[in-house]
Amino acid sequence: MANAREVKLRIKSVKNIAQVTRALQAVSASRVRRAMEAVTATRPYATKAWQVLTHIAGQPGRDALHPLLTARSEVKNVLVVMISGDRGLAGPYNTNILRFTLDKFDASPTPVRYVTIGRKGTELLYRRGKDIMAQFADLPAQPSFADVSAIGRLAVDEFLAGNVDEVYLLYTDFVNMIRQDPLSKKLLPLEFDSAEGLVQAEFTPQTAQGPAAAYIYEPGQTEILDEIIPSFTALQVYQAMLESLASEHAARMVAMKNATDNATEFASILQLEYNKARQQTITNEMLDIAGGAEALSQASS
Repeated sequence: MANAREVKLRIKSVKNIAQVTRALQAVSASRVRRAMEAVTATRPYATKAWQVLTHIAGQPGRDALHPLLTARSEVKNVLVVMISGDRGLAGPYNTNILRFTLDKFDASPTPVRYVTIGRKGTELLYRRGKDIMAQFADLPAQPSFADVSAIGRLAVDEFLAGNVDEVYLLYTDFVNMIRQDPLSKKLLPLEFDSAEGLVQAEFTPQTAQGPAAAYIYEPGQTEILDEIIPSFTALQVYQAMLESLASEHAARMVAMKNATDNATEFASILQLEYNKARQQTITNEMLDIAGGAEALSQASS
């Protein structure tokens, strides 16, 4: 059994750890709320852009309206945009998105290249020898649309240049504070009929059934599509980034809460051990005094 002094030092160390994890839990709780507010703030524009896109895509021959709407006859190369975190201490958040990505694309017969957002995902893919085309790390704690628009532009440029035939976006969807689900969405070519569409469920408002509204486009459908589709692609990346940030902070908050609870419980166990060690020390001292007194009484007699 460790002596009382060693146990006391361990108790102090564990309590210090509990203070740190409690502070990280509070910070993550605050950042979750901010991330969800940012997601909500972008939805009005995204909803209207989605309505315009779906209306134009409903016209005859929509595949010929814009190259970003045209599916390739043969898929020769795939680009995967994977969003992870820059830091750890978030429980299984980073490993879950990596495992989900590898399960979906590791055995793909088509060559896959990766664009990574977040240092942890970059490191994990690099260790497995994956082809990382570009990486983005150390983004602001509250990224703006301008901070991530370059990622969407990169995906659009690679698709238009013919370097890739499909672009997928993998991120972690924030369901609630306990549950965060890894998701895979096809980013390009933009789809409207598939449930894979990132914004189909999130941005399409539930309205009553009725005749579709008539639109007059100025200056024209082609000019609008040239502007709105690349912007909307970047917006999807931005929305996924905000969802992933909320998921990361929620996962870190839960992990830090568990760490705080474990540290508090461990400190209680160490306190009992300290009390036992201290009691044993007192007992030994009392036995020594009693033995010394007995020896003196025998010597005097």
